[in-house]
Amino acid sequence: MYNKLKLENTKNRLYHIFNFFLLVLISVSHSFAGFEPEDKIKEVPIYIVDAFTEERFKGNPAAVCPLSEWLDDDLLQSIASENNLSETAFFVKNGDIYELRWFTPKVEVDLCGHATLASAHILFEHLGHKNAQIVFETKSGRLTVKRNKELYLMDFPAINTTPEKSPKILEQCLGEKPTEVLMGPGLYLVVFDNEELIKGIDPDFNLMEDLKKDVIVTARGHDGKDFVSRCFAPHLGIPEDPVTGYAHCVLAPFWAGRLGKTTFYAQQLSKRGGELYCEYTGDRVIIGGKAVTFSLGRIILEKD
Repeated sequence: MYNKLKLENTKNRLYHIFNFFLLVLISVSHSFAGFEPEDKIKEVPIYIVDAFTEERFKGNPAAVCPLSEWLDDDLLQSIASENNLSETAFFVKNGDIYELRWFTPKVEVDLCGHATLASAHILFEHLGHKNAQIVFETKSGRLTVKRNKELYLMDFPAINTTPEKSPKILEQCLGEKPTEVLMGPGLYLVVFDNEELIKGIDPDFNLMEDLKKDVIVTARGHDGKDFVSRCFAPHLGIPEDPVTGYAHCVLAPFWAGRLGKTTFYAQQLSKRGGELYCEYTGDRVIIGGKAVTFSLGRIILEKD
């Protein structure tokens, strides 16, 4: 009996030793096959920045994702849709410049101000950019951002508009009859008599989506503001944009002609609100604003 038990114990020990070496062999073979431990996960850094403000929970929030290389376009769009902010910016360093792209929850866009400002803020404040200027290569050409004390100064193209007869559907969308309507590339610029009318507009976004254009409403400001505005783009997945840098590429040339000046302090009168400092230089608009980081994190995409 003793010998039989001893034999059984020896068999059990050999069985466990065999299993141990088998597990080691499987682990090694998986490693050679390209498998990684469970905690090795493909991920992308993500920052949320409130742009055109110095206070969190105000201005326009943008997501910023620095990349080491470009991901597939469908994946970029999926990330932007998941973020569900008016814009998500992605950039890749290429020598001394950064390739920059912007996505709304629905589409990629050619120009975005607040997400450019947010990207510059992340580079200066979090990623150690040392030069006085950042150069971005974009679908709208080369854009530069400089830091002047608390302000980021973006050099953007000016966008001109021409008078247009007000379409009836536009008045129905806004619920107010405008003083004047102008048209630019992919947009309506709608002028009203005073700031209070801008504040009170309650758009019909379902009807406005049928226009397939951005709608910028504006009026002369008071209490130190040169002009005020709001911006709507439901066709891009942005019913109302809290603060819109690119809209001021349109507004600065327009108000330069009306006010006889080239530098402006402007406010966008969305619920979150934001402030911008603009200079119209003829074919360019310098747009200045502040920014504050709201959050830092990572996007987990897939296991390698």
